[in-house]
Amino acid sequence: MAFIYLENMEFYSFHGCLEEERVKGNTFLVSVCMEVDTEKAGKTDELSDTVNYQQVYDIVKKEMEIPSHLIEHVAQRIYDRIFEQIPQISGLHIRLSKLNPPLGGKVEKASVEISGKRSDR
Repeated sequence: MAFIYLENMEFYSFHGCLEEERVKGNTFLVSVCMEVDTEKAGKTDELSDTVNYQQVYDIVKKEMEIPSHLIEHVAQRIYDRIFEQIPQISGLHIRLSKLNPPLGGKVEKASVEISGKRSDR
């Protein structure tokens, strides 16, 4: 097994419990770590034998475009869609971060992480 990472994909989205967050929007970072058997791809050099990063990015982008109150909800949707659409992935870790959340003080980011194995679903 190997791990394939797409790290800190940046999106401007409209997620948050406050009306201001859903109107003005904010910057979010999404990182995805996928557990994948890369042995065949390592031998064949064929994209069809591994995970297509573009497909993963497109899933994340589409889910980030849907306004939500909670980043937990967005992260769960990303997690579910990746497992549903990409059967080569056996394990998955998602980290979604909201930069500079409006908490009344200086906070770099608020994040949620979801991890799991396909076999646990």
